[in-house]
Amino acid sequence: MTVALAAIILFGLVLVFAGLLGVAKEKLRVDEDPRIGEVTEVLPAANCGGCGFAGCADFAKAVVEKRAQCDGCPVGGSRIAEKIAGVLGVEVVKTFPYRPVIHCTAKDYQKLGRVPYDGVRGCVEANLLGVTQACTYGCLGLGDCVRSCTFDALHMVDGVPVVDYDKCTGCGACTKVCPRNLIERIPFRQERMLVVGCANKEPAKAVREVCKVGCIGCKLCQRLCADMFQVSDNLAWLNYDNYADEEDENLQQVLQKCPAEVLVYFGKPKPEYAQQLAAEAHDEELVETAAP
Repeated sequence: MTVALAAIILFGLVLVFAGLLGVAKEKLRVDEDPRIGEVTEVLPAANCGGCGFAGCADFAKAVVEKRAQCDGCPVGGSRIAEKIAGVLGVEVVKTFPYRPVIHCTAKDYQKLGRVPYDGVRGCVEANLLGVTQACTYGCLGLGDCVRSCTFDALHMVDGVPVVDYDKCTGCGACTKVCPRNLIERIPFRQERMLVVGCANKEPAKAVREVCKVGCIGCKLCQRLCADMFQVSDNLAWLNYDNYADEEDENLQQVLQKCPAEVLVYFGKPKPEYAQQLAAEAHDEELVETAAP
């Protein structure tokens, strides 16, 4: 009799707790917007973090909750942005894609004061040692950025990283690993963008002692094209909000007269420039071959 009573009591308690759990489930339930799953489905599932969120699912939730823009996925680009906009029933606002550029374009033979280095093959470690080259601002050339890229869009050429923009998604992984912050993502308003290929903030004399192509802070670019160029801490930088077309007369003067030849283009050239650039590259190879 006692066993039967205990069983009845336990069964009753189970029913009570089951009822309470059922009520709690209904009261505390948080309904997830079904559009989150739909947006997640159209994303490329790269989970690269380039959008600024933990992964694609987190980004999808942020987009639906209006904490992120439809075009916030650098891997998917405009095609995925349009699909997301279709799920949400909104219009895509056209923006410029952000792609990485390198603020050091000095090749191995242009870097002065280099010393043999047989240590750990990593930029972070070499940067801490500070003995691989005289310029304390320039690219260390050990390829941490290359190894960080899961899209095979970066390769080391003559001691500096070169971006393959056909493969680059703009995820930003390379910008995070450079210990000298030489890689920056900028808005590509055109197929190719002008960049100051130097990060050295030392006075001109000190720059010339460590590099053949470093910015000397002469302010010529600022005088000729003040809307686009500014010089601070002995280093020129570009205001991309006021970026001028390649045909701009003032910009052309800057490119022709820059004594350091530190202004370089990144990205894909316009078709009419492709042949010219190929010829210039060929001439440069001949100069390197002839160099002692």
